[in-house]
Amino acid sequence: MRLSIFVCLILLASACNSKGPDQNVKPPVAKKVARTFTEHGNTRTDDYYWLSNPQDSAVIDHLKAENAYEAAMMKHTEKLQKNIYDELVNRIDQKYESLPVMKNGYWYYSRFQEGKQYAMFCRKKTNMDAKEEVMLDVPALAEGKQIFLVRGRDVSEDNNWLAYLVDTTGNRRCRIYFKNLNTGAFSSKTIPNTAAAVWANDNKTVYYTLNDHTVRSYKVMRHTLGTDPGTDQPLYTEGDSTYSTYLYKSKDKRYIFITSGSTTSTEIRYLDANNPSAPPVLIQGRVKDLLYSANAYEGNVFHITTNKDAKNFKLVTTPIATPGMQHWKDLIPHRDSALLDEVEVLQNYIVTQYRSKGLNEINVLNRKTNTSYKVDFGEEAYVANMSVATDAYNTDSIRYNYQSLTTPPTDYAFNLVTKEKKQLKQQKVGGGYDASKYETKRLWAKATDGTMVPISIVYKKNTFKKDGSSPLLLYAYGSYGASTDPYFNSNVVSLLDRNFVYAIAHIRGGQEMGRYWYEDGKLMKKKNTFTDFIDCAQFLVNEKYTASDKMFAQGGSAGGMLMGAVINMKPDLFRGIIAQVPWMDVITDSYNTDLPLVTLEYEEWGDPHDKEAYDYMLSWSPYDNVKKTNYPAIFATGGLNDTQVPYFSPAKWVQKVRENNTGTNPVLLKINMGAGHGGESGRFERQKLIAETYAFMLDQIR
Repeated sequence: MRLSIFVCLILLASACNSKGPDQNVKPPVAKKVARTFTEHGNTRTDDYYWLSNPQDSAVIDHLKAENAYEAAMMKHTEKLQKNIYDELVNRIDQKYESLPVMKNGYWYYSRFQEGKQYAMFCRKKTNMDAKEEVMLDVPALAEGKQIFLVRGRDVSEDNNWLAYLVDTTGNRRCRIYFKNLNTGAFSSKTIPNTAAAVWANDNKTVYYTLNDHTVRSYKVMRHTLGTDPGTDQPLYTEGDSTYSTYLYKSKDKRYIFITSGSTTSTEIRYLDANNPSAPPVLIQGRVKDLLYSANAYEGNVFHITTNKDAKNFKLVTTPIATPGMQHWKDLIPHRDSALLDEVEVLQNYIVTQYRSKGLNEINVLNRKTNTSYKVDFGEEAYVANMSVATDAYNTDSIRYNYQSLTTPPTDYAFNLVTKEKKQLKQQKVGGGYDASKYETKRLWAKATDGTMVPISIVYKKNTFKKDGSSPLLLYAYGSYGASTDPYFNSNVVSLLDRNFVYAIAHIRGGQEMGRYWYEDGKLMKKKNTFTDFIDCAQFLVNEKYTASDKMFAQGGSAGGMLMGAVINMKPDLFRGIIAQVPWMDVITDSYNTDLPLVTLEYEEWGDPHDKEAYDYMLSWSPYDNVKKTNYPAIFATGGLNDTQVPYFSPAKWVQKVRENNTGTNPVLLKINMGAGHGGESGRFERQKLIAETYAFMLDQIR
């Protein structure tokens, strides 16, 4: 009852003021219940630890109160939100259809129907003029569900059965369903709490992985179609909590690979896809700092991409009969200046994709003549990703998707023999988008230690003035070696058309500049990630692309953690920050091995049980370093079902920031009470939060 009255008072007060948030509306204040931690002789106190129990009704009440406060503070922007939402939706291609991919005699593709939130997964036999077969009518399956995520699909080799994984909460615990593609009937047998599924070649055996209580994929099971999953037998169990498992099939369909991996080392076993009773066979045991991935394309060799004696990775071959690394033979040598990202081995060509100086590079090697060439591109900052449209080993063509901050995703067919390219498709962008009105550039900022950090930037030509008058949104991630490429983002156009500049800081912790770039932004060098971001932001101010009172920063998940760290270090550099599902309480969470991902990521952040690592992590942990200062405006988000960053991470952090904030900038928290890490799953529904986020920033500079 007390909560209901509180919510009503907030909404009533906000309704009285349409020009701006009512200054009389006060944020909810969580009770303090001191929880003391003693580690390595150091004592920490967490007054909001109690918020980490979702079974406590007081916790749920508090989250609802936060949502009510956020709604009240943003109510005066509802018209702006609606305008932006309409713009975002209008740019979406209502009847989008993916390019088809040939597999085992069928062309597979997905398509959207106008007005529908979800895609339909379809196929056509032999050619695209054949009758369409709808494998999954996802709009129908998702009816009445807030979240519906198809996280994996695999078709049996006889093309008769589809195994697919569905997550209806956002918590990554999927259920496997089986559909007969001839009759349309669904098997009554389903398998819960899974993460992957791959068919053996007998068309009745399915291998899948189970999750443990931390949502770590750890056990490989074998299932026979139509039987009770309770009788399934384990094939492999990963006992090391710092490793997780996943499955995939070789390109030639002869093998199924079981990969156990941590962030710094890999161990792979293979199964004979033609013999479901065969046991797993080890390729190479785990070795500290040894990473590798395996595939089979031809003959009696595996092709392996590895960092063995190759920081930026190389391609080797090894006999299947004796696959250990003592038999690995270089095929594509290591390049110190470029990271090997992708490899496609074809009968006459080997096509490799590298990352060089922060940009993609596609190289083609003729296996007969041993000559090579590079595919040419044009803009200063772009993304180019290769793929193969067919499972035919003798194909002489590839596809690549090209895009930039101004160029919508454009797919090309590229002939490896003639070097001719043909545009197949360009993403339609509604709302009158005209790429010629915008300009993208690649800038370089000097970091504190002298390292040059790339920045991708875009703005509208006829409104941008390089005099510090433009508001700017600076985005970054900077963890796990995940590169933040300058992809086209139609949503950003709503900011550009309102005189914003949009920029991406390619900071250390990603792999934009190679494997070295990642290793210089993790563990005991993690602070490079934060200082790089600050240095990029300061560079943009110094060069008059913006000013501190007009600059916003945005990051999600580990990028949200970045947001928390940088505003502790340099709160006066930003007008506001967008912290999406941010991980903030690094030390407490890293000690709790029952939380998802914790043990898997000791090699990313550090293991706090080690005092040296603990001291370093404590020195930057966003939650532990909140201080008395004037914080910028904050819009934070979370998801109650999030198993990657628990909802209580942003909830606790927001409380502590408000408690220590010496200024009057708003600190808002919006928790999705029915979703996980990715938020809403429908393509239109997810635009609402984006519109609200943009409205928040625009409201701060009105």
